[in-house]
Amino acid sequence: MGDFNLALIIVAIVVCIIVFIFNVYLLVNYQHPDDKNQAYFPKFVVVLGLSVALISILMLPADVANRQACRNAIYNGACNLTLPMKDLWIAVYIIDAVLVFFVIPFAMFYYEGDQDKSIGQRIKSALLWVITTAIVCGLVLGILYGLVGKVDFTVMHLSSTTTNFPSSWDFSSSQPCIGSGAHQCSAYLASPSSEKTWTMRTTFPEYVVALATIVGSVLFAIFGGVGIACLPLGLIFSFIRRPKAVITRSQYIKEATELGKKAKELKKAADALHQEERSGSKGRKWRKNVKAVEKELLQLEEDVKLLEEMYPQGEKAETAWALTVLGYLAKLVLGILGLIVSVAWVAHIVIYLLIDPPLSPFLNEVFIKLDDIWGLLGTVAFAFFCFYLLLAVIAGAMMLGLRLVFITIHPMKWGATLMNSFLFNVALILLCSISVIQFCATAFGYYAQATAAQEIFGHTLQSLRGIKYLYKYNVFQIAFIVLAALTFVYYAAFGWRRKRPSGRFQLSS
Repeated sequence: MGDFNLALIIVAIVVCIIVFIFNVYLLVNYQHPDDKNQAYFPKFVVVLGLSVALISILMLPADVANRQACRNAIYNGACNLTLPMKDLWIAVYIIDAVLVFFVIPFAMFYYEGDQDKSIGQRIKSALLWVITTAIVCGLVLGILYGLVGKVDFTVMHLSSTTTNFPSSWDFSSSQPCIGSGAHQCSAYLASPSSEKTWTMRTTFPEYVVALATIVGSVLFAIFGGVGIACLPLGLIFSFIRRPKAVITRSQYIKEATELGKKAKELKKAADALHQEERSGSKGRKWRKNVKAVEKELLQLEEDVKLLEEMYPQGEKAETAWALTVLGYLAKLVLGILGLIVSVAWVAHIVIYLLIDPPLSPFLNEVFIKLDDIWGLLGTVAFAFFCFYLLLAVIAGAMMLGLRLVFITIHPMKWGATLMNSFLFNVALILLCSISVIQFCATAFGYYAQATAAQEIFGHTLQSLRGIKYLYKYNVFQIAFIVLAALTFVYYAAFGWRRKRPSGRFQLSS
């Protein structure tokens, strides 16, 4: 079959099946009991979205392996039988954009619709929102593509004369060309005047991917920068704030009574907000109060969990306490390992991306050496570092959601996650997965060289008119590093403090 890599096809199919089964497992175990045996369309969207996100992350290692199948070809164009990775990238990211901007919003509007309305009314209401969004997005994309949908490549115009085939070659730094005379055939010696700008119009699918990448890059720089620090430090400081001993029964009764009062206050506030929603009073104050109730409810759940840990009950109380201790030890170990990965990521960004020329390929060389040890070891390590960035994005979104009013909280909890939280997090993962791939294709450019991903995200995206300056001056990478440093300072100053249950809760008037 020539260069066609049959083994890669088989592995890709098997991995896709495993990813699908894994996502179904996550959905079944994380879903809220109220969503069992219903909300089938949102569940389908969740599984599809997670599968697309995970497969897109795994496509970059597959792209590298696909390029390896052509390592014996004289030039890239001679390799015609490998996987059409560029077409696959475009297809996956068009699906990604459709899911993020149309399908998931429709599923969320439908799921969160007024339960008193009929199914037809809820579908109609959701479609109106999505169609309006589609029209606006279509107009914006069309106008932008018509005006600035071009790429400007900086090229060097070089030339040389022709001559009869010589019996011997005589090249030197002063005479790099064939024949005599001064010719600009050497890129190293050419004058600045030889630089030209080659302009061409990009394809519309590539332009859609580029704009989606920009939106995702903004979220990635914010949430990823915060999350790369808070993900490991949150686990470590959770161990530091752990309960040191079991409390007495009287202490337990006292704390449980206070939490019960708090729960009644929150239920009363939630009922009042529900009445306001029914009456149509969903203004700015209402949204602010809903945000406040969500934060207090999440804090109450954490306080209840902490109280149960400090006073285990039942016949297996001692076993429960032992498991609690082991759980916090596991958090410490995972936090330390995560901190090592986070430090490696930050160091790699500074060494390889921000310093020009790079001081060292760093992690690129690590992956190459791991591949030399065992064929897939470097690929597995490469995929792990990409997945870690996605986890950092989710951790950063959760941390900022608890502290910023304009960010909605959508926690993921085992056996207690509603479909709207699932859909929100899937949309976030999908949107940021594009940027994670672009970021990894750039950060690991030495390891992922000559791949279709690098062609799309490394050449086209970074030369797109109006956008290229964001990448030329490393705006997203610098924002990522700055936010990671600020988050580290925040945890160093406040992370060790134990959270105290808040006082009486009241809605703002």
